Amino acid sequence: MPELPEVETVRRGLATVMEGRPIVRVTVRRGDLRRPIPPDFSERLAGRIVERLDRRAKYLQFHLDDGTVLLAHLGMSGRMVIEQQIENSVTGTGEISAEISAEISVGGKHEHIVFEVGNGTVIRFSDPRRFGSMDLTTEDELPYHPLLRHLGPEPLDPGLDGPMLASRLSGKRTPIKSALLDQRLIAGLGNIYVCEALFDAGLSPRRSAHTVQKERADRLAATIKEVLMRAIEAGGSTLRDHVAPSGEIGYFQHSFRVYGREGEPCLSCAAPVQRIAQGGRSTFFCPTCQR
Repeated sequence: MPELPEVETVRRGLATVMEGRPIVRVTVRRGDLRRPIPPDFSERLAGRIVERLDRRAKYLQFHLDDGTVLLAHLGMSGRMVIEQQIENSVTGTGEISAEISAEISVGGKHEHIVFEVGNGTVIRFSDPRRFGSMDLTTEDELPYHPLLRHLGPEPLDPGLDGPMLASRLSGKRTPIKSALLDQRLIAGLGNIYVCEALFDAGLSPRRSAHTVQKERADRLAATIKEVLMRAIEAGGSTLRDHVAPSGEIGYFQHSFRVYGREGEPCLSCAAPVQRIAQGGRSTFFCPTCQR
């Protein structure tokens, strides 16, 4: 599943071609995703200008000029790819020609929604597993949307420092790895980056969350931010499905220090990296460096 860095990479890529431009047309080819596509989805989006693109946890937020917000989640295998950006050679208006429209009408087997933007850009949303979702809400209702209202603070927010993290972990008797994956505690953290952040902080994934206080919490809050920022700058991690809207893959997987490296020597002490199962997820760590 795309995690926060991958979603942020997608947001940045889409923002370059969508912000400040109108959505000319939306074609819904299949509406039975994880959540049904609203029946008036295409009509409410057509003609609206995308004022800005935000991200909340692993959700993309398209803020439109009439107060509507398109809320999108990529699910397990979703992609939003910019296919072309062709300006009308006669008018220079960016209108989509009949030839291009015909090309747009032919989609892949797993292509569910196509967005045509006013500068001639075509953005295709495909999702083989159909665990992704798209919904419409408003600016006023956005904080209370069922998919967002339970989410904790963003890990990259300046306010998420050691003391705040310690406060949120206080009284939590679950392993720190499991606690950090709880979206109600901190929003947007996923399996890969929690493993990497715990390694950089020198904390065992088995450690009880309530014991991560003071200096431990300071270290962990800092490494969470550092790992996420490095991953974003690398375009995220491409293990199976993730590609940026430009079609480029991410490169952070080449920088993994523990994730996916079971049995390989730790990059710090050369002890074998171990893998255990926690909450149905694989956890990778160094038993020597992480306590």
